[in-house]
Amino acid sequence: MPTRAEPRLTHLGYESSISWTDDLPVCKQAGVGYSTNQLYREDGHRREDHPFEDASIHCRMNDTCLYGVFDGHNGVQTAAFALQSLASEILFDPKLHTKTTDDEVREFLRQAFVAVERSYLKSFDDKLAERTSLSYEIPDGLKVYEAYQKYPEIVNKLNAINNELSCGTTAVIALVLNNHLFVANVGDSRALLCKTDKNGVLRVIQLSVDHDLSNEDELLRLYNLGLPFEKVAHGYRLGNQENTRCLGNYLVKGAYKEFEELAQASSEPITAEPEIHGGILLDESCRFLLLMSDGLYRSLEATGIDHDQVNKEIAQMVTTEFRVQSTLTGVAQAVVDKVVRKHHDMFMSGGGGASAGQGIRDDITLLVRNFNFPLPHAPASHGTPSPNMPPDPTAATNQLPWFVDRVATGGGGATSSEDGAESQLNDTNTSTATSTTTSTSTAPPTNNDSDKRIKPYVDFSDFFRNVEKAKLEGCLPEEIEF
Repeated sequence: MPTRAEPRLTHLGYESSISWTDDLPVCKQAGVGYSTNQLYREDGHRREDHPFEDASIHCRMNDTCLYGVFDGHNGVQTAAFALQSLASEILFDPKLHTKTTDDEVREFLRQAFVAVERSYLKSFDDKLAERTSLSYEIPDGLKVYEAYQKYPEIVNKLNAINNELSCGTTAVIALVLNNHLFVANVGDSRALLCKTDKNGVLRVIQLSVDHDLSNEDELLRLYNLGLPFEKVAHGYRLGNQENTRCLGNYLVKGAYKEFEELAQASSEPITAEPEIHGGILLDESCRFLLLMSDGLYRSLEATGIDHDQVNKEIAQMVTTEFRVQSTLTGVAQAVVDKVVRKHHDMFMSGGGGASAGQGIRDDITLLVRNFNFPLPHAPASHGTPSPNMPPDPTAATNQLPWFVDRVATGGGGATSSEDGAESQLNDTNTSTATSTTTSTSTAPPTNNDSDKRIKPYVDFSDFFRNVEKAKLEGCLPEEIEF
């Protein structure tokens, strides 16, 4: 089975991967939207800063579904490798279906991440040996520029190897097994579950953990490894990346001592250990699941959306597109396009604290998995509830209430936004929400006033007026009773 994908240029204009996972049965209840990165130019012309580095999967094998978004950095190779290897480790291991408890499934997923990390780094054994051999050819004590002046060919080879070794990826995957949802992630790609509460109000719950330097738990973990808290907490990168966890990137793992800010750690500070949540019973309250790379929510934050509100904003945009799109791919792509347009307009107008010639937007991937949210314009084969889901009592009549969240404006008025109130997943996997809501329904208004007469389709006033006139004139036909 191939584990390293060969890049190819597709008709979409970015580097993709030929993968055996392309032949897996596609989950029809999911759709993906994406956009390549963009470097903004003053003349408005489009320019990409680097080849597209995201990867995604949405497949279904019998009653098991696997979804994933991978946000690569310094290349797409690790993202492609992780996608293929995790799919193999999860979908084709017969031990998965012997797991009877949530703890057993979570441990199975943890071991899958560990196995993928181990096999990926092991694939670089030859590169590491070459790197070590080249390093010995450069005398100790030389500064970087001195080494390049005396040994340019060796330095260029070392740089090429280091670039390959620095390739890594985030990963957020969702597994649906026995009608339960499990989510695992490393890095800052997100998973959001949108479900209705007991009052029928749509809530959004973040099931993943952002592994970056804004995460206090991650800062504490790094501090316990011996890294200076103040230096790490006020930085934005660890070695050559921003995430505190990832798959791949040997340079911040096996070679972390080479980075000044990581050298004091007692063990590898960047880990591939995933955070795992689940299993969550997929009952009728679960509406849809979103998996996304950080390019989506960070682009929205750059336009002025508050960090604490960005998940809600994304969920609202998705529910809006459910109303007007006919496919789930259309839903996902429409949301991505809106975010791209907002970000582009902000930077081209000089907003966001950067001039138009200095702004950049990262790659974006959004995966939408529908459980039982109405997609009114869908063909019969799209947007229907998953066969492994309990029937939605509102689906037959399409009478799902649309609940509108009222948000106060600075002027004292109110603006309406689509479904979705922000809530955070706490230690007991419960959500909290404090927003005030009012409800409206998509059902057409009905007239239950029986005293009001229904207007006729044809106006017979002239007919009856002529009959009365004929009676007075005595010219009504005798054979017809009026």
